[in-house]
Amino acid sequence: MKTLLHVFLAFSATLPSIGASAPPAAHGLVAHEWGTFTSVQGADGVQMEWNPGVVSDLPPFVYEISRVRSRNPLAALLKLDLRGRQRMETPVIYFYTDQPRSVDVAVTFPEGTITEWYPQEGAADVMPRTAQVKKTQPALRWKNVQLLPAGSSAAKALQLPIDAADSHYFAARETDAALVQTQEKGKTETEKFLFYRGVGSFQAPLTAKLEGVGGEVMHLSNTGAEALTALFVTEIRGAKGRVIPAGDLGGKAEGTISLAEHEELRPLDEVRAALSAQMQTALVKAGLYEREAAAMIKTWESAWFGENGLRVLYILPRSWTDRVLPLKLTPAPRETARVMVGRAEMITLEKENALAENVDRYIKADAAERAAIVGATRQLELGRFTEATLRRVIAREERDATFKGLAWELFQAASVPAVATTASR
Repeated sequence: MKTLLHVFLAFSATLPSIGASAPPAAHGLVAHEWGTFTSVQGADGVQMEWNPGVVSDLPPFVYEISRVRSRNPLAALLKLDLRGRQRMETPVIYFYTDQPRSVDVAVTFPEGTITEWYPQEGAADVMPRTAQVKKTQPALRWKNVQLLPAGSSAAKALQLPIDAADSHYFAARETDAALVQTQEKGKTETEKFLFYRGVGSFQAPLTAKLEGVGGEVMHLSNTGAEALTALFVTEIRGAKGRVIPAGDLGGKAEGTISLAEHEELRPLDEVRAALSAQMQTALVKAGLYEREAAAMIKTWESAWFGENGLRVLYILPRSWTDRVLPLKLTPAPRETARVMVGRAEMITLEKENALAENVDRYIKADAAERAAIVGATRQLELGRFTEATLRRVIAREERDATFKGLAWELFQAASVPAVATTASR
């Protein structure tokens, strides 16, 4: 079995010089896209179904499946119970053009559902696939999108929508891309990119398992035919963390990493700087411009570094993206780049067992004791992956209705943020 023991210097030495770090000066149309696909995996590598739409982190002007008008009367309920193995997070499409022009954009998601998007699109319904809806039918369609070159007088005269709340959505604007403008039912909307999200039912190509007595060995397996590149194992624990560059993993290849043999946890600022620099290089090598790569990292650094846990980040092959998420641009650009980052979020057996123990304690406890168990469940810091972990706990063995009911009661209570107390003076 191949062992992945690449260190940062060895990884960096393999990277070729970058030739596409800045937007082109030549004439024509260029389109660049980036996004992420997140899966949640148990210590045994099983990819779980999870609900990523529990809390919205987007500004209110973004369209959501739960709010959009639709001929389907169940639209408002869809996001509340929309689970999948993949969360397609924040794909954005940038355009670069030397002159004003228009473009038609169609996104197809054969094994998934589009849940958020901006600006408004031409198709009346953005709904889950049904037997009546062909998988080849576009899930999103923006018609006659007007492109205004960056720096032009027309672009300078326009203002983009803003929101007072802090959202990582806005970091994606920090590029040299043209403005995009749409008109739908007399309403004009302007942005720096086309934005969308979704939930998919398919398996990610990377399977990660934790082996050994304490889960100190990570076994990686690429189930796809194409290579996965720039793998990074990251572990975040409060104000400390570590990053382990793991090189590339060829098609149908396997590898192992001994977590115990790598560096101890370091201050989070150091880890953030190290991974950001390495990821920036990898993203540009994959086809993004420097500012696009920086915008992607800034967009997702709060999730990569702000959520405690163990995860694997990697770059998905372009051919995989084209199959999973077909994109048609008319007229066709002279250059199109699509760079997607995969994220395998690992739920360790230790945390899974701790949640199971909390449920058992909660069932037997009185009201006063239950409040403490709710606090202990929050301290597991499973965050938005708590629901998936709880479903796994319930499915481990035959459970009666009482167990299931109280398990979800604990989940609901732990999902409410703790009330902050003010120290007396």
